[in-house]
Amino acid sequence: MSTVIQLRGLRLMCICGALPEEQDRRQPYEFDIDIHADVVAATHDDVLDHTVDYGAVLARIEAVTERETFQLFERMSQRVGEAILEDERIESVVVEVRKLRPPVTQDLASSGMRLSVTR
Repeated sequence: MSTVIQLRGLRLMCICGALPEEQDRRQPYEFDIDIHADVVAATHDDVLDHTVDYGAVLARIEAVTERETFQLFERMSQRVGEAILEDERIESVVVEVRKLRPPVTQDLASSGMRLSVTR
């Protein structure tokens, strides 16, 4: 049985962008994460070790975005997905990322993408 653990609205300051000025400063990004994992044991015994510790997942996401720089949020999403899959219990993950201040002249709230990463 696969369950989806949902993490919504994680906001991090990241260096990600194709324009030179985007490589000079951190910008706000928002992540939504769907973690697919077999956590049926936790539904019966209420033991944290039998599920995915989303605090640890968030720390891995934050580490990627603090230590690495990217030109494309496609690559950043892939790296975040790979870091999440370091937990062997996780079967797959969907990473949705939004750039909250896209560098365009139009009134655009965000630009983003959704990427699935599977073991």
